Amino acid sequence: MSGKNQWVVPVNGGKQWGVRGQGNDRITSIHDTQHEAIERARNIAINQRSELIIQRRDGQIRERNSYGDDPFPPKG
Repeated sequence: MSGKNQWVVPVNGGKQWGVRGQGNDRITSIHDTQHEAIERARNIAINQRSELIIQRRDGQIRERNSYGDDPFPPKG
């Protein structure tokens, strides 16, 4: 994989959702719904051929999707 993994994370006390590149302190974009944040993060992950990691409000990982060259992407 070539780009940074993209994370969808709760922000502002869980009232909004952010997209953040792995290892970055700053949020790339903030969205009112998780769906909007997922779509933005998915587009970035596809363009960067990286992985998308989606968190729940409690911080637990809800889902992972790989858009890279990994022949054995993570399941679930």
